[in-house]
Amino acid sequence: MSPAVTLGLFAAWALHDAEEVAFGPRWVRENVPALRKRFPQVPERVWRAVEGVTEREFAVAVTVMAGIVAAAAASGYRSGGRSAFFQATLDGFGLHGLMHLAQAAVVRGYTPGVATSPVLVIPFTLWARGRLRRAGRLRPTTPGSAARGIAAAAAATVVSHTVARRLVKE
Repeated sequence: MSPAVTLGLFAAWALHDAEEVAFGPRWVRENVPALRKRFPQVPERVWRAVEGVTEREFAVAVTVMAGIVAAAAASGYRSGGRSAFFQATLDGFGLHGLMHLAQAAVVRGYTPGVATSPVLVIPFTLWARGRLRRAGRLRPTTPGSAARGIAAAAAATVVSHTVARRLVKE
């Protein structure tokens, strides 16, 4: 299996997250007040949580996530792409890209991560999955595997932000 498939996950993630780091915190500051008014059904605690993430905490969370994605890419490399951890992370990455497109559609405009999702995240994921499929190494896609991909991405996000919050407060 080409390292472009397995280690490429980390490279694609790094380019995508560079967009989020560059534009995320400022976008939140500038847009959450209007979104709060536009979407009053969203619980106030959600808005406070979003606004409560400092730029430093966000940067640390991205660094923690880098470790998780690097570990998944390395697991994929070592296993020739067969690793369940690698494949779940790859699927989570691609589904994360779709989530960015959905967020942008809901807010009817730019959201951090949407610029690289259709040109990098989703195409890379589809390409890597195609290479794994042709090599006979792709695990079957089921609703359960999609749910595991989403759960893996969500869990990694929660872990990253929890660790970041603790590190930044110490």
